Amino acid sequence: MAYQTFQQEYLQIPVVTRAYTTACVLTTAAVQLELITPFQLYFNPDLILRNYQVWRLITNFLFFGPVGFNFLFNMIFLYRYCRMLEEGSFRGRTADFVFMFLFGGLLMTIFGTFVSLVFLGQAFTIMLVYVWSGRNPNVRMNFFGLLNYQAPFLPWVLMGFSLLLGNSIIVDLLGIAVGHVYFFLEDVFPNQPGGGRWLKTPFFLKMLFDPPEEDANYNPLPEERPGGFA
Repeated sequence: MAYQTFQQEYLQIPVVTRAYTTACVLTTAAVQLELITPFQLYFNPDLILRNYQVWRLITNFLFFGPVGFNFLFNMIFLYRYCRMLEEGSFRGRTADFVFMFLFGGLLMTIFGTFVSLVFLGQAFTIMLVYVWSGRNPNVRMNFFGLLNYQAPFLPWVLMGFSLLLGNSIIVDLLGIAVGHVYFFLEDVFPNQPGGGRWLKTPFFLKMLFDPPEEDANYNPLPEERPGGFA
């Protein structure tokens, strides 16, 4: 009974959020069980280009460090804001959501090359938080019962929290920068005088993730019913 309940809850998670968070958990579990090591996952342009270890372009977004406070903190925020985006402003637009993943991942990979970051999962989480907060500016937030603020300040609050924990804020700044680029091109610039949409989801993603729905009112012609039967 408990397994069936968990399965039902799991399957109710939107597909992109479910796939990404599951991949992160499984990757961390594999590292904890010593089936793989972080040295096989981290972002290394030389190994990608010279040794064709292209999987590093993806795996560096899936590992958040060993199981501990930092891992749990990142996974909670990743799951929460990824799901709220997918069920909110991207509801019914899975292809657009996947395209945001690809666009953000590409920018982070390019920028990460110059700042020598080896794991970009935390920056990706901050990007999701930034986009959600930009689209929900009137939501009131509370940080551990200590601080009240509007949603757009959330990425900066998280950066301050990282600073208090002694972590590098370069990761947070990268996530904020990429999130701002996406939010500006998708939500701000198209609404400006003379503006337009520069980001357009490729057609193959639309066909793959958002197939056209069948018209409930469609009535097939007689010749489309073989033998006279539906």
